[in-house]
Amino acid sequence: MRKLNKLTIPEMLRSSFAEFKDKESLVFAGEEHRTYAELETEVRKVAGLLRQLGLKEGDKIGILSSNMPNWGIAFFAVSMIGAVAVPVLPDFSPAEIENIFKHSETRALFVSENLYNKVEEFESIELSSVILMETFGVISKGTSRDQILSVPSALSDEYYLTDSVDIDEDALASIIYTSGTTGKSKGVMLTHRNLVWNARQSYTIQPILTTDRFVSLLPLSHTFENTLGLLLPIMYGASVHYLKKPPTARVLLPVLQEVKPTLMLSVPLIIEKIYKQQILPKFRKNGFIRALYRIPVIRRKLNAIAGKKLMETFGGELVFFGIGGAKLDRQVEIFLREAKFPYAIGYGLTETSPLLAGIGASGTRLQGIGPVLEGVELKLENPDPKTGEGEILAKGPNVMKGYFKEPELTREVLSEDGWFRTGDLGVFDRNGYLYMKGRIKNMILGASGENIYPEEIESVINNFRSVVESLVVQRKGKLVALVHLNIEEIEEKYHLMRDQAEQYVNEKVDETLKELQAYVNSRVSKFAQVQLVLVQPTPFERTPTQKIKRFLYS
Repeated sequence: MRKLNKLTIPEMLRSSFAEFKDKESLVFAGEEHRTYAELETEVRKVAGLLRQLGLKEGDKIGILSSNMPNWGIAFFAVSMIGAVAVPVLPDFSPAEIENIFKHSETRALFVSENLYNKVEEFESIELSSVILMETFGVISKGTSRDQILSVPSALSDEYYLTDSVDIDEDALASIIYTSGTTGKSKGVMLTHRNLVWNARQSYTIQPILTTDRFVSLLPLSHTFENTLGLLLPIMYGASVHYLKKPPTARVLLPVLQEVKPTLMLSVPLIIEKIYKQQILPKFRKNGFIRALYRIPVIRRKLNAIAGKKLMETFGGELVFFGIGGAKLDRQVEIFLREAKFPYAIGYGLTETSPLLAGIGASGTRLQGIGPVLEGVELKLENPDPKTGEGEILAKGPNVMKGYFKEPELTREVLSEDGWFRTGDLGVFDRNGYLYMKGRIKNMILGASGENIYPEEIESVINNFRSVVESLVVQRKGKLVALVHLNIEEIEEKYHLMRDQAEQYVNEKVDETLKELQAYVNSRVSKFAQVQLVLVQPTPFERTPTQKIKRFLYS
């Protein structure tokens, strides 16, 4: 594990810049080569530019940008002068972005060209400086979007910052606003110690080598990618490769073949889509193969063959595919295990910088998380005498300072002695291996007092044919499943019946819903049975981190 004189981002950078000078650092996939020495030069020039613009220690500086090498350069430069980064998820609306920057007292902003339209008409805040992420040019007030790419770079050798502020480990490094599954976004205050300690400790789960190559898919404005996909590789001298366009299959597949990543981070939605759209249909294309796939010994062999092809798709050199942010679908995880795909599950929250528990690819257990991260304490509050389930409480150097300007909310979740209430229900086995049950706020109380976890029922529903996604809620005492079906798939099966297509599709939808209800209720406890299945005509509205906004459908 890496030794640092101080747990701050500038100290981490100083150490990495000195040790890994000639190694590749942050780059666009397949394009320019940037060494750690070159990275240091750019970071120090941008830090000097910020100083020239009158920004100082403690100032809040926003980052609104798609992923790119310059994102990390901007973030590091902000830290170098002792300022506080306020990264914002690109999928937030203009109004939400304006509210965040107003609430956080943001003074200046880095913005990428494709997101400039979200900030050019702010009404309630006045930014002292707006800097174009692509060129680090300073954008004058009133500049239109079609003019900003012609804004010249403001970097100069004379701005090169030779010093850096002597920052306290407990000084604020970042305020990250949650994506608000309950409708309200909170500013999570993370210190230098929080972030650097968590990145360093993550090495105990998966050691990082200077030859390792990350391909970045998740937004850097979220702690998962920020800590584990940026700070971690830079701390240990690895390289990170970014895409110039959104990660569609057409964009991503050539990059995977060229870069041949050794490590990647993902949310369950990505790997579940790959399984449901690319892999599972091949095992369902005719009755004979479907029948074979139901036989466990043959299924395992078929999954192993599919796993080899999946590894080749990812470049063939992957050793760690970290999944976090939500619970992984059980059927998808069974496939990954039988396919011998090097996946690993991590558990954490924005408020914990984020990692709390996890294990490397060789130690995974079905639907489990793993041991507690070394140096973190976890305990269960009021565990159920029968099941052992209780709310997970966390304590450690990675736990946030609190919610920005929200002392009451902070006191609700953070005790005086440092225990953070996660709001998650979990259970430990006899070996200290953590298993997640669900969010307390999502839990439904059954008629006889049973705890019903909608995520577990949704996992069953989502594996039924033609189901894209689902949500289980309680309405008037009944368990109701809202189901978004793949209507195109149903229509395709009946495209020959052109004149009567609508009637057949409607009949097929009704038939599918009845079959689905029977399918689900045969696989869940009696008290968790679904009493009504309704069609959700449009995809569920999601947060910027791709979690369904449950509060809209209850």
